[in-house]
This record gives sequence, C-alpha cells and structure tokens, in this order.
Amino acid sequence: MPTEPLTVHVLNGPNLNLLGLREPHLYGSETLAGVEARCRRVADGLGLACEFRQTNHEGVLVDWVQEAREKAAAVVINPAGLSFRSIPLLDALKTLDCPLAEVHITNIHRRDPIYQTSLVSLAATGVICGFGPFGYELAIRAVADRLRAHP
Repeated sequence: MPTEPLTVHVLNGPNLNLLGLREPHLYGSETLAGVEARCRRVADGLGLACEFRQTNHEGVLVDWVQEAREKAAAVVINPAGLSFRSIPLLDALKTLDCPLAEVHITNIHRRDPIYQTSLVSLAATGVICGFGPFGYELAIRAVADRLRAHP
C-alpha cells in the first residue's frame, strides 16, 4: 500500500494576494498564483505535497499554523506585515515541532526600521529574504533537506 507524501504547508499573510500589483518596484511582477505554481513544482520534485494558502486575517493564519501542528511535516511562512507585530502568530509558531522556514520577498534588513525586526524569526528554523519569489523555492528545499536529515 503506497504511503502519502509528506506535506509542506506554505502559508502567506496579508496583502500577498496583491503580488504583481502592489509596489512592483519592491515585490516584482510575479503574482501569488505564480508563486504557488513554483512551490508546487519544487515540492513535487522533492516528493512532497504542498498545501498553499493566503489570508489577510491574523486569526486565520494562527488557525492554519495550529492545523499545521497536526498535518504538516514542515511549514514555510511569509507572514508579511504580521512578521513585525503579531505576538499571537509567534506564540502559535512556537508550538510547531517541525522545520519552519520564514520567507520574505524583499530583504527586510534593507527596508525602513519598522520592517527590520521580525518576531517570527524567533520561532523559525531559518529565514530567507531578499531573493524575490525564488525565496519560496529555497525555503521548500531547505525544509526538505531538514526533513531528510531528521526524519
């Protein structure tokens, strides 16, 4: 009987549904649908399933993180603006017992001071920022590597 592949949950926070439209000089022209296609392609190539979601609501993102505790082998998260102020999201992420990669499309360390300190980083296994949508691909590869190293 074949086993189901491990699942990586790729979770996206507020305003990422506007990728390709919102501040293209910062975030580029690729849409969230394009990012999702990248993630699914990379995950599939690594033998992983991909659960890809986006919400504009903090509580929904917290609920998804709690769901990931039970269902995900790994989590990739771009919390967007919630990175810098959401204690509830940080608390939920701290409960994960799986690899957690934080992704930012821009290099948050080169942005305005309000965007330079991510609370989410306190819970993350690793952080990838500044490589545009390609950062998602790097994050999926990183968590897959971690899963192979620590089954």
